[in-house]
Amino acid sequence: EFKKVHYPGLTTHEDHKIAAETLDGFGGMMAVELAGGGKAAERFLRRLRLVTHAPSLGGVDTLVSEPRYTSHAKMTPAERARIGIPDGFLRFSIGLEDVDDLIADLEQALK
Repeated sequence: EFKKVHYPGLTTHEDHKIAAETLDGFGGMMAVELAGGGKAAERFLRRLRLVTHAPSLGGVDTLVSEPRYTSHAKMTPAERARIGIPDGFLRFSIGLEDVDDLIADLEQALK
């Protein structure tokens, strides 16, 4: 289960208004927090079939990165949580795959 979705294109995002005023669209970068923390993230990442788990993001394929092992690996769990990156936080770079295929992959990985 996604505990929280971080995407400025959502009207519920705290920076939505400024993003809507300053950006030309919202782009394909987003992040989610999984209920269940790090163990839930590990299980989710193992189950993905279409989305590729990668150490960095960008390109035409959908990629997912886990900051606790990449960009924020030198921080403690408490330090990461304090800045809004708790265990279970995943960053996605959405690619050009069919949207229904992406949704199906995310749904099956959450089961």
